[in-house]
Amino acid sequence: MKTKNRLVAVLEIGSTGIRLLVAEIQESNKWREIDKAGKPIALGRDVFTSGKVSRASFLECLAVLQKIKELLGSWDIKHKDIYVFATSALRAAKNRDIFVDRVHRETGFRIAIIEGIEENRLMYLAVRFALKQDLQEFWQANTMIIDIGGGSTEIMLLKEGKMVAAHSLRTGTILINKQANFSLGSAQSQNRYLKEIVRNAKGLLNVEMDIAYVKFCVMTGADIQYTSQLIGKKINDHCRVIERERLINFVKKIQHYSTETCMQEFNISFSEAESFVSGLMTYRQFLEQTSAEQILVPIVSIREGFLLDLALGIEAELQEDFISQIIASAVTLGRKYHFDEAHGRTVADLCLILFDSLTLEHGMSFRERIMLEVAAILHDIGIFISEAKHEHHGRYIVEHSEIFGLHRDEVEIISNVIGYHRGKPLSENDLHYATIQKEDRILVLKMASILRVADSLDRGHSQQIKHITVEKKSETIVIRTHGNLDISLELMGLEEKADMFQDVYGYKIVLT
Repeated sequence: MKTKNRLVAVLEIGSTGIRLLVAEIQESNKWREIDKAGKPIALGRDVFTSGKVSRASFLECLAVLQKIKELLGSWDIKHKDIYVFATSALRAAKNRDIFVDRVHRETGFRIAIIEGIEENRLMYLAVRFALKQDLQEFWQANTMIIDIGGGSTEIMLLKEGKMVAAHSLRTGTILINKQANFSLGSAQSQNRYLKEIVRNAKGLLNVEMDIAYVKFCVMTGADIQYTSQLIGKKINDHCRVIERERLINFVKKIQHYSTETCMQEFNISFSEAESFVSGLMTYRQFLEQTSAEQILVPIVSIREGFLLDLALGIEAELQEDFISQIIASAVTLGRKYHFDEAHGRTVADLCLILFDSLTLEHGMSFRERIMLEVAAILHDIGIFISEAKHEHHGRYIVEHSEIFGLHRDEVEIISNVIGYHRGKPLSENDLHYATIQKEDRILVLKMASILRVADSLDRGHSQQIKHITVEKKSETIVIRTHGNLDISLELMGLEEKADMFQDVYGYKIVLT
């Protein structure tokens, strides 16, 4: 049954301002922009100087949000179709809970404070939409996507079109300006300072992919978008391209400009001019670490990414591409710790067969299917530290890692599934189990039970069992292998690990 077109509002509370996007999501899962609005506010300057949102900014934000509420009322947008999120400034603010609570009481808006990795995910969706199919080689090349905001820098690395890393660095134009104003003066000094920042970032990024081999740089954000209108060329309605030397020469030309000069020269506001030079100088430093001859500049933001997530979340092509990027990110994390990739992938494949065969029994969603696949791929990652109790080491590694496309609470669930993939069955007396959110405990149990069974089917890490069929009987799940195989080792493994599955699902497992 088709749904009617609906109006939605996406509202971003960022480090440098509050920005609104109103759009119509249509029956065909497409969308069109209806309205945009924005107001500069120095939230980031407050937070990255004093650690919290000042009273003046607090009141200014409330006034802007009240006006936006009135505007949305005139559009007759339903409350459930208003999505409000905040980024790095509120993430770091000591008084963020007070801010969120008061905004909710006075406006009715519920603010979701998103993590850096979620910003990466939304930006990836927006970039994918902006590039469309106009630059086919982008999807097969080594690419760096970089967004320099007021309070953080989001970076994604794609190797031959597949995600290998996603990082959120606590380096933005507000922090850069703060450091430069305190101790630095000349453009030469600022360049030295920025080179140090980029050098440190390069060391982190090169662990996943040598950025010297990056062929395309994708740069997002207001500073580079405005610059692309001055010196770039149009690819389509949502993307422009700047030649490498043109950007480098443009930055050399303006690096001595003051905030006032930028306002006059480019006819931009004070808040935009304040970060313009430092933002472009930082982009240039990253560009010069790569071999990219072209800079792609999508004229989109994470607001469009959020909207795409709403409108296109069920689109088959987008879903498939996005899942592949999540799995590629998980595999990259595993390779960083020298995991047994063949074993991890085999166990993951077996997990998915069990998951799909037991949908009525476990009742989990497609999103949880992805989480189980990631947990299976990485379940032995802790062996990098020690074979003994490697389930605990694996839990720690994954819990303190970022996996592109997954929220922090999802990564925590995955880390706990890994923590219970072997060893004694989980019990109420387990202290770590008591720390898991109550609503997540049953998910951990369900996924860990399936993972323990799948892991036992490749106990010898030989991948001899690759295909299975699952048959449900009254009190038994029968797993049948294909081919004339010696499964004595797997039977031993199943006897050791099937107890949790039987406790959770009530079925005895039989391997034949």
